[in-house]
Amino acid sequence: MEVVLYACIPNDIPAFATSCVTSLAGALLLLAAFYKRALSALRKNGRSLVLGSLLLSILNATYNTMYLYGLKSFDVTSGSFTFCMTVVVLPVVLLSARRKISLETWISVLLVCMGIAIALGPSLQGEQLTGLAIMTGGCLLRAIFIVILADMAKKHDPLAIAIFLSLFAGLFSMVFWFFQDPHLLFGIPITKTLIASWAIYSYFIVAISQAFNIIAMKHVTATNATVVYSLEIVFSITWGTIMPASIITPVELTPFTILGALLIIAGSLTEMLDLRGKRNKLENLTQKEST
Repeated sequence: MEVVLYACIPNDIPAFATSCVTSLAGALLLLAAFYKRALSALRKNGRSLVLGSLLLSILNATYNTMYLYGLKSFDVTSGSFTFCMTVVVLPVVLLSARRKISLETWISVLLVCMGIAIALGPSLQGEQLTGLAIMTGGCLLRAIFIVILADMAKKHDPLAIAIFLSLFAGLFSMVFWFFQDPHLLFGIPITKTLIASWAIYSYFIVAISQAFNIIAMKHVTATNATVVYSLEIVFSITWGTIMPASIITPVELTPFTILGALLIIAGSLTEMLDLRGKRNKLENLTQKEST
């Protein structure tokens, strides 16, 4: 739903405003339900948890803001495919961290890259190149974010990470929003569509989806998580096809779109199935060595 919700937010709403409001609202929802776990995590290893969450929040707020600006150049379908570029840049991040990459992962990345190229190539226009560059930068930061988050989730309470991550991301976005417009909420037109989009995003994306993702990362590797994230394209296309035109511009299914999505699914399955049974052993060993 994330790309669909981005499309519902009016173009005149500052990206920092959306990032600030939804992150803070999501953090408050999680804090209301799990404040005891957050306090317990702080007592156990507060310094490491807070500093790690602060770094993650800076990355999170930055790439989310870049996504909001970059996606303005694309419709729902094209925007969904640009999200998948995180998979393409992930090997660069892993190699920079001196982590080994399995053959399955390289094959998966190649399939996803081909899917993105086939889906975007025929429809990509000159004025969209700026948006594509912004999205690429955002995906690079997201790949770094996922690698760090996967390591942190194995050391700290995932729900505590989700709370502090969202809280710091909201405050970080508020600072930049203030410099952009000191009036904050009083300087933007509040509409029912905006309120509904923010409310749904805060609850389902920030509070629920992000918390579940961090919990899951306690049991998987960064590569697993990043490649599985590429399956967002399937759900984005589905939502864009069935939702009414009064909400978003309907998705037009073309042979390029379908083929691109199928290649991305194939790439995800290549990573998830681990047919040789060697990838998880390799990455777990690499993580122990880095620790």
